[in-house]
Formats: sequence, structure tokens, C-alpha cells
Amino acid sequence: MDRGIENLVSARKLLKASVEKSKALGLSLEQSGPRVDEINRRLPSLEVSIRPIRAQSDALSSVGGHINRAVVPAAAVLKVFDAIHGLEKSLSDPQSDLPGYLGVLKRLEEALKFLAENCGMAIQWLGDIVEYLEDHKVADARFVSGLKKALNRLRELEAGEEKGHLDGGLLEVSLDRLENEFRRLLTENSVPLPMSSPTLPGEQPCIAPSPLPVAVIYKLQAILGRLIANDRLEKCVFIYIEIRGSIVRASLKALNLDYLTLSVSEFNNVASIEVYIAQWGKHLEFAMKNLFEAEYKLCNDVFERMGIDVWKSCFAKIAAQAGILAFLQFGKTVTESKKDPIKLLKLLDIFASLNKLRLDFNRLFGGDTCVEIQNLTRDLIKRVIEGVCEIFWELSVQVELQRHTPPPQDCGIPRVATFITDYCNKLLGDDYKPILTQALVIEKSWKHEKFQERILIDELLNLVKSIEMNLETWSKGYEDAISSYIFLMNNHWHLYKYLKNTKLGDLLGDNWLSEHDQYKEYYFTIYLRESWGKLPSLLSREGLIMFSGGRATARDLVKQRLKSFNEAFDDIYKKQSSCVISDKDLREKMRRVIIQTVVPVYRSYMQNYGPLVEQDASTSKYAKYTSQSLEKMLNSLFHPKPVKLGSFKMRQMSGKFDNGVVDQYRSSPTVR
Repeated sequence: MDRGIENLVSARKLLKASVEKSKALGLSLEQSGPRVDEINRRLPSLEVSIRPIRAQSDALSSVGGHINRAVVPAAAVLKVFDAIHGLEKSLSDPQSDLPGYLGVLKRLEEALKFLAENCGMAIQWLGDIVEYLEDHKVADARFVSGLKKALNRLRELEAGEEKGHLDGGLLEVSLDRLENEFRRLLTENSVPLPMSSPTLPGEQPCIAPSPLPVAVIYKLQAILGRLIANDRLEKCVFIYIEIRGSIVRASLKALNLDYLTLSVSEFNNVASIEVYIAQWGKHLEFAMKNLFEAEYKLCNDVFERMGIDVWKSCFAKIAAQAGILAFLQFGKTVTESKKDPIKLLKLLDIFASLNKLRLDFNRLFGGDTCVEIQNLTRDLIKRVIEGVCEIFWELSVQVELQRHTPPPQDCGIPRVATFITDYCNKLLGDDYKPILTQALVIEKSWKHEKFQERILIDELLNLVKSIEMNLETWSKGYEDAISSYIFLMNNHWHLYKYLKNTKLGDLLGDNWLSEHDQYKEYYFTIYLRESWGKLPSLLSREGLIMFSGGRATARDLVKQRLKSFNEAFDDIYKKQSSCVISDKDLREKMRRVIIQTVVPVYRSYMQNYGPLVEQDASTSKYAKYTSQSLEKMLNSLFHPKPVKLGSFKMRQMSGKFDNGVVDQYRSSPTVR
């Protein structure tokens, strides 16, 4: 009994232990499932790893050499690539250490050159080993396939646009920083500076660009060297032109050049043209001698290593953008304005300015890079010369056309006479004769004709002869002879006095001048005899001596003769009160002689016979004047009227001259 119980207990314990072991085994099997799955997943890679062991022994023995030949250049490329990225910190700021920056940048360029030259070779070597692995089945097919995909991507990168970014864009960023430094150096050192004194009286001091320090020029040249090596010359030139052009424009703006943009219609006012052209000549000379000359030298200094075409092209663009084209356009606008004799002088001023700067223009704007400026300059000179010659050769015709106009109502000197005499003297002066001669010589050469100086002289003398003929014609246009005498006296005296001791007078000669002086005296004598000289005879004493006819008879005679005198005096005075004697000396002489002719006779007559009518009730009717009042009235004669000075009125001919009076001609005085 006891034995049976013990067996049952033992069996229970055994069963219990078995159950525990079953549970533990079940738990163990449950935990080993994921591990089996992991082993299954790793089996392919393990298979790849042990594949070479399964390959043929000769393939395994030679694969090491192939791998080494491929890995060595690839490792060198990777080493250079790592070195490139090690340069990044040294390429952060060119301003602090430009030489160091440029040195590092050059190393970067060399490294990139190495990569560009060796990447293809390394890829080729890697491709060869992959082919070997595949051909000899040393590696698993999936592994080889992965290698092929990687190599194809490398080949695409090497052959495509990414080839230039093997540095991850470091070179481009570094070059951009270098361009910014180029711009900064130019901007900070290109500051307009005030000139020490103004170029024209009354002007504000103008400004000019400060020259770049030598050290800055060296830095710019060093920067250009690296940028040009990386095909960035065009961008550098653009930056340079932008900055230096703005500086020159600022300098010119200080000169107040708004007049350069005036239209043709605004130029038809000769008075304004005269002022503007004087400014234009001085401003152009200042711009050429100071601004453009300085920029020319600076372009040469900065870009000289790039070749003459580069720096001259750069200078041409700066000059064009800064304002030289505006100067040339101004001259062209003047040539397109109305044709007028005064304009000839202004065109000669323009030609003189251009001729004075001819060597500067040829030197600064010579060569193929300045073709536009050269063409505009040649066109302007051509227009100026054509305008000068066109006006000059038609002057005689224009003077002849004036012959058909009425004479001056005031019997004074016609505007054309004062204008031409002064005009001819100007053209014969040292300022205009050489430049006019040069213009005529050039015009003749265009026509393949020979110029002789006598042609110029003869043309000017013909102008004076035309004036003489005009005067003769105009003198016949007056209704009364007295006005004609005053007119001729005025103009002959003008030709004599205001041409004597002048260049034109010297050409005409002393005999010619003396003739006009004699003509003046001749017409003066006739004028005096036929007008004021008739008054004394009206105050005759005949029949009044000793009052032979009685006091009443004498009184009547005195009344009658005073009445005749008063009527004649009033008539002459009225007719001549509007007459003008321009020359002060001639005017005073005429008044003096007239007063001496009339007043003493009248005074004596009134002293002797005035009492006969002074007691009469109508005394004021006959004793109308006193000797003092007569003298005062005669002294008021011939005063010139204030008139607007100007050129003579032009008539249109063949479309070359416009109608109308040209405004102010400041150097042709009509009141002296």
C-alpha cells in the first residue's frame, strides 16, 4: 500500500517536471522563430560573402591586383576631393587677405583640374574590375548589378553639368566673392572729388573722378587674373563700366549740362545758342582733357594685361555712357537749326573746339572699339563744314535780296549794313579767319578743287560792294530828297568811320575810305543847304531898313516873314524829328552846324524887329519861338531810338534760309 502511494507521487512529480520542460521548450521554440527569420534574411549576403571561396582558384588569385589598380586612383581622387572641402574655410573673405585668398583659390582650381582629368580614369578602372568580377563570377550577380548602377551614375555625373560642380559649387561661390571684392575696391575708391576752381566764371566748382591708388590697381589686376582664368572677363568689364561710368556721369552732371538735350526748335533762338555754344566748347574741353583722359589711362592701367582691344573697348563704352555722345548730339542739333549768318560764327566756334581737340579725339577714340564715336564725330564735322560753307557762299545773294526791301524810315543805317561790316571784320579776325579758311579748304578738297585765300578775301569784298549798291538803291526809295541825303550821309559816314583802322578797311584801302568820307561831306552840305539852310533867307530885312514904309507896314512884313519862318521850321522839324543819326560825333556836328545856321540869324532878327510884334495882341502867333527854345528843339533832333539788336532779315532761298529776323546779334552796335 505504501509502495503504491510512493509510485504515484513519483509519477506525479515526473509528469509535473515533463510539463515544465514542455512549457520551457515551447517558449524556447517560440523565441527562436524570429531568429530563424533573421538567418533566412542574412543567408543571401552570407552566400555572396562566401561566393569567392567557391570561385576558381586562378580567378581568386588575380582579382586582388585588379582591385588594387582600380582602388588606388579612386582613392587619390577621393583624397583630393576631401582636400578641396578642406579649403572652404580659407575662401570665406578675400578682403581680409586677398593674396592668401587668391593663392587658395588657385590651389582649388588646380585640385578641380586634377579631379576633372582623373575622375574619368578612376571610373574606367572601377568599371574594369566590375567587369572582371562579373565575367569570372567572383561576386554575386546582385552585388555586381548594384556596382554597375553606381558606376553608371558616376559616368552620368562625370559627363553632365555636374562635372563642373565636383567641389559642390565651392569654386563658383569663391569666384562670386572675388567679383564682389572687385566691385567693392572700385566703388570705395571711385569717389568724385571737387575741383579746386570752377572752369567758367560764375560756375560752381565741377568735380572729377579721383584716380585709383596704385595698390588698388594691383589688387584689381590680381583679381582679374583669377576671374579671367575662369572665363569671367565679360562680367568684370561690365562691373568696371558700370561703376566708372557712373562716376564720370556724376562729374559731368556737376557742370549742369541740361542744355545738351535741347531740341532743334529751342535752338532757333540765336541768343541762347551763343551762350550754350560757349559753354559747350569749354565743357567739352574739360571733359576730354580731364575726365576722359583720366579714364583712358585708368582703363589701360587696369586692363593692360588683357590686351589693347579689351581696355579700349571698355573705355569706349564708359565714354559713350558717360556723355560724349550727348556732346556730339548737341553739335548736330545746332547744325539742324535755322540757317542764319550769325549761325556761321557759332558753327565756326564748334569747328574750332573740335579742331582744337582733334589730336585728343584721334588718340582717345581711335581704333575699331570706338567706331560709333568716330562716325558721329566725322558726321558732326561734315555737317559743320557744310553749314559754314552753305551760309558763307550765300551771304552775297542774301544781301542782294535785301535790296528789294524798303529803306529805313528813320533814315538810319540799315541793319544789314551794320551787320555785314562788323561780320566781315569778325571773319577776318584772328579768331575766325584761320578756322573759316580751314573749313573752306576742306570743302574745296571734297569737290577736288584747289582753294586760294584770295577767294575768301574777294567774297568778303563783294559783300561790301553789295552793301554799297543796296545803299544806292535804298536812297532812291524816299519820297523826299532830304531824307535821302540824311540816309546817304549816315551810311557813308558809317562805312568810313567804322571800317577805318580795321582789317576790312585795310583791304578796301585808304582811297575807298576817303571816298566815303567825301561822300558824307557832300551829302551833308546838300542836306544843310536844301533844308535848314533855307530858313535864314526867310528872315529878310528888305523893306524894314529905317521903316521906310511906316511902322504899320514894317509890322506886317515882320509878321509875314515870321509866319513863313515858323511854318518852314515846323515842317522841317516835323519831317526830321523821326530821323536818327547813329554816330554820336556826326550827330553832334549836325546839331551844331544847324544851330549855327538858324539860331544866330533868328536871335538877331528878333532883337531888331521883335518889338514890332511884341505889343500886338497876336504876338504869340508870330513870335512863336525864342532863340533858346529853337536851340533846345534842334538839340533834341536825331537821337537814336532804343532798338533790339540783331542780324538782318533773311529771305528764304532754295529752302536754305528761313524767313524772319534772327534774334540778337550782340556785337553789331547801332548806337555809338
